[in-house]
Amino acid sequence: MTETADQPLLSRALIEETAKKSGLLWVRGPYGPSRALWHVWHEGAVCLVTGPGEQPVDGLGLADGSDATVTARSKDKGGRLVVWPARVTELAPRSPQWEAAVAELKGKRLNAPDSENLAARWAAECRVLRLEPAGDPMQRPGAMPDGSTAAVPLPTPATTRNPAPAGLPKLLFRRRRK
Repeated sequence: MTETADQPLLSRALIEETAKKSGLLWVRGPYGPSRALWHVWHEGAVCLVTGPGEQPVDGLGLADGSDATVTARSKDKGGRLVVWPARVTELAPRSPQWEAAVAELKGKRLNAPDSENLAARWAAECRVLRLEPAGDPMQRPGAMPDGSTAAVPLPTPATTRNPAPAGLPKLLFRRRRK
């Protein structure tokens, strides 16, 4: 893709459309690996809610004024479509911006344990973050890296399941005798 005078406008439109259409975005803060987070696109930025009973962002370093990297996937193919830098802003509870963002977020929150008191709980216990695009995409169609960008799996004590015992199929599939 060649650079043109319309490139910033096209980049902004690509970011907005992918964020609107994707149910999840992968967000990487100054620390830690990327994490998949549900969100809404509201007034030119991604808004998300974190805290007790909501999606965890512990260890990512997403604080007011910090930078983040956001990755959006293609709706039809599921692969990475655009990666863009973002500036994080924490919205003050009960401010007009917070109220507007929460009104959008409440509609997207699935299976809330307290849907009637959701806004009150978010104001008391949670943080509403706004991730505003802070520059041109680092990766986009026509400007993707050549090599794999797959993340190395995190260390875990979990192990692969052991093979089934040899006698188990006989126990499971034998016919009942009358």
